[in-house]
Amino acid sequence: MTITKNTEVFKIDTTDDWAISVRTDTVIFEDGAEISRTSHRHCLVPFFSSKNSDGAWVHTPTDLSDQEDSVRAVADALWTDTAKSKYKAVMEAD
Repeated sequence: MTITKNTEVFKIDTTDDWAISVRTDTVIFEDGAEISRTSHRHCLVPFFSSKNSDGAWVHTPTDLSDQEDSVRAVADALWTDTAKSKYKAVMEAD
């Protein structure tokens, strides 16, 4: 009996002009047959936005280095300069 585990990006959705929702599945196989599948979702936006101690907004770009190539490709296409500017404006308005 051989047990293996595989993690795969199952689905990538976009919302608003900048949010990317990623569904990642962890699949367990026994002798090549799938016996278990669990899903995890996470959301990505272009920046981590916060105010510094002086009250000025700081927008730190999201690090995509740990994301799959397909997720990075969607971010590259979606996160245009216009979308990034809109995101910053929305964050600063809240």
